[in-house]
Amino acid sequence: MHGNPERTALLAGTATFVALMAAGAWAAIPVGPVPVTLQTFFLLLAAPVMKRRAVVPAAVYLLLGALNLPVFHAGLSGIGVLLGPSGGFLIGFVPAAAVAGLAYETRSRGIRIAGLAGATAVIYACGVAWLLLSAASPSRPPSSSGSSPSSPAMS
Repeated sequence: MHGNPERTALLAGTATFVALMAAGAWAAIPVGPVPVTLQTFFLLLAAPVMKRRAVVPAAVYLLLGALNLPVFHAGLSGIGVLLGPSGGFLIGFVPAAAVAGLAYETRSRGIRIAGLAGATAVIYACGVAWLLLSAASPSRPPSSSGSSPSSPAMS
């Protein structure tokens, strides 16, 4: 019985890193609306191992969570988590994995380190942008966003 070693490595790496990210979601430090977890560590660890294919476990992780498997922080799941305060950080996993994975395609240590830093910056940029969009700002109170009982959206 002969298989495709590349496909086997992709499948094994994907399963391993999805499991590690799900386990890392339980190791959390509660800080504001979005906890600090080990998910990012395991996502960035996938880059040296899987190179550009590190995008696959990131996407599978989000897909499993969106399909209501309890892989997000504290066993949460579903589209609601992706639309909540931590959604931007989670969505940022896919482009961050691409940045770090592509950086590890090179032999340059400097590019690899820059890739990890860039990937972290991508995660934070996506997360902060989502927080700014989803949270009510002082210039736009919650009552003007369609959440008050008298707004037409609630009728």
